[in-house]
Amino acid sequence: MTITPHYRTIKGLLQTRSFSIDEYQREYKWERDNIEELVTDLQNKFLTYYSPGDRPKNATEYGDYFLGSIIVTQRGTKSYLIDGQQRVTSLTLLLIYLYREAQTRDLPVKSTLEPLIFSDDYGERKFNLDITERVPALRALFNGEPYATTGKDESIATIMSRYRDLEDLDLAGELGEGLETFIYWLIGNVGLIEISTASDQHAYSIFETMNDRGKPLSPVDMLKAYLLGGIDDAENRASANQVWKKTVLELNSWGPEPDTERDASFVKAWLRAQYAESTRDRRAGSVDRDWELIGSAFHRWVRDNEQRIGVGDTTRNIRLMTSDIPFFARAYRTILDARSNYTAGLEPVFYNAHNEFTWQSTVLLAPLIVGDDDETVRRKFAAVATYLDIWIMRRTVNYIRVAYSSVSYAMWSLCRDIRGLSLPELIDTLRIKLEQDEKEVSLEGSPSRGRSGIRDLRLNQFSKRYIFHLLARLTSYTDYQSGRPDTFDKLVDRTMKNPWDIEHIWEDAFERYSSDFSDKQEFRDTRNHIGGLLLLPADVNRSYQDKPFETKAPHYAKQNLYAASLTEAAYRHQPQFVSFIEREHLPFKAYETFGKFEQMERRELVLELAHRVWDPKRLDQYMP
Repeated sequence: MTITPHYRTIKGLLQTRSFSIDEYQREYKWERDNIEELVTDLQNKFLTYYSPGDRPKNATEYGDYFLGSIIVTQRGTKSYLIDGQQRVTSLTLLLIYLYREAQTRDLPVKSTLEPLIFSDDYGERKFNLDITERVPALRALFNGEPYATTGKDESIATIMSRYRDLEDLDLAGELGEGLETFIYWLIGNVGLIEISTASDQHAYSIFETMNDRGKPLSPVDMLKAYLLGGIDDAENRASANQVWKKTVLELNSWGPEPDTERDASFVKAWLRAQYAESTRDRRAGSVDRDWELIGSAFHRWVRDNEQRIGVGDTTRNIRLMTSDIPFFARAYRTILDARSNYTAGLEPVFYNAHNEFTWQSTVLLAPLIVGDDDETVRRKFAAVATYLDIWIMRRTVNYIRVAYSSVSYAMWSLCRDIRGLSLPELIDTLRIKLEQDEKEVSLEGSPSRGRSGIRDLRLNQFSKRYIFHLLARLTSYTDYQSGRPDTFDKLVDRTMKNPWDIEHIWEDAFERYSSDFSDKQEFRDTRNHIGGLLLLPADVNRSYQDKPFETKAPHYAKQNLYAASLTEAAYRHQPQFVSFIEREHLPFKAYETFGKFEQMERRELVLELAHRVWDPKRLDQYMP
């Protein structure tokens, strides 16, 4: 058997290489959490070396990062991935994202990235991830073109979703001036082991050996072994093990699709929420501390911090395994349910999940105390989720990033400040925090950053997802306050046959509005303002998007009240809507025409509604 292992940098692996997979291999399955973890790990490792002002050449002096191994078999001139397609596909998406960001910024490194994504095959681009049915999607992403996934296989839809996640994570924005240096470090210092064989039989034999025999224990398994090892009595040890196995099974089998890594995600969230007392300093050369170490090797961290956690002997280990961990695991499953299902009393958890705020599960566990009854747990969850909902929206309307790594320090600090608080203490603390926070950033702006909040909120790559969320909240709030059902979960459900889309009130016709604007760019900027946008079902949006307001208005009148409020019809036979307007003193208004001045008026309505939707007084309802 000829087996050749080679260490490859990303550049060495992908340059002038072509990879494919067999048809019977599983689909590309990575989820947002996987992409987020990869990007965050790479970014954090890079930032341990990088100092502001470093140039790309400095990357040669930085340390390396290992991504594991892949198994490859050669068939003619093409390499077939027997194990590793998930990572190679994800790396390809990351490289395409970085290429497009480098192109936007006109960075010279873009020419270095190109041959890692595709090669020149007699004048034609041949993507280095050469899987026939996926090439059109990769080409569209590389060219920055739209690509419809309707009717395409699962892998293509997942590829497009993970690329959107990369855009949402905004790694380029996070790195700022360090982007080009990061790219050179990524392709030159990040690598993996390529295990290459001359035959498929050998490749699959290695794959089966690596996956079926001597499979290493997971961190959760090692944590369990450590805790069981501290229990002297065999009967107690067996009993604790049974409780542990039941807890892990309930976690990993939760929901429609089992996930064997969900138990590890829970343990990280629980330990960070309840015990992390330190985090890495935000400067180059800083070392990982509690917050980061729990994320990378929590089983070792527990062993090193047993006194803080309260383990190390029979009594304490039994308590942790049979009482503490099952309590927090049940609470964690409640969070999972509320993230996935629009649950009465826990709506803010669903809101934050729709905004894909990854730290939510960790922060929600922080104020819990073992023994809290179910009602107290739910109220604590709702209070903290409400705080996060307000905190997130204040930032996103000011174009302030809330991605995983951007807010890691803030979430560590929040966990520390609310840890183990009673419900009244928790609500008082969150209320004070929001009052202090509002001095720095609010829905009306962030003076220190030169931001103007909702009055300057426009549709762009960063804001689109948050504007969609904001419009859904305003729409559902207006309907609900007017006696209609709360339909937020329906408005944001992209799996519906006819999902809701953002509608521009103005058609894209500069000529019609040219007297109000100095040029087309000013028109586009104003057209994209939040005051000129609505949510409508996709078929209605497509049918009327190119029509002037006067033509569209009668159709708006048949839609949700937020859209219908632009027309007189909404005020004639909707007494609860009129009562809502009068009760809240809101500047709703019908229009016969809708120009620049009218849109300015509508902006003030958006701001007034937002103040009510994201009102800190919402915390009061959770007081016991």
